[in-house]
Amino acid sequence: MNEATGKLAKLVAHLATDKKALDIVLLEIGKVSLIADYFVIASGKNKLQVQAIADHIIAELKKEGQQLLHKEGYAEGLWTLLDYGSVVVHIFQMEERRFYNLERLWGHAPQQAVLPHSSGTRQE
Repeated sequence: MNEATGKLAKLVAHLATDKKALDIVLLEIGKVSLIADYFVIASGKNKLQVQAIADHIIAELKKEGQQLLHKEGYAEGLWTLLDYGSVVVHIFQMEERRFYNLERLWGHAPQQAVLPHSSGTRQE
């Protein structure tokens, strides 16, 4: 894990707050697995919000030169996965998030909650 990867994960989390994502958590998954360095987990209230969060993250990261490697679950909008290699984004509807409970599954990974920001600027 490097500093740039940590900054990317935090940027993704704050982009999710732009679209009012709920309960955003960063899991430092790279400390316990080779899957990725970070999981960013967030919730939306419905299919449209889940898709809006995903669309915003994809568009803004594209501007930053970050290439989306893989996207899953977007059409259904229940659990959308965005794979950026070292950072994997999971955007759930609330019920699916409770069911799959990735925070419990990966509970041994260090975890950070992300608070929404009220200004138009991103925080680190």
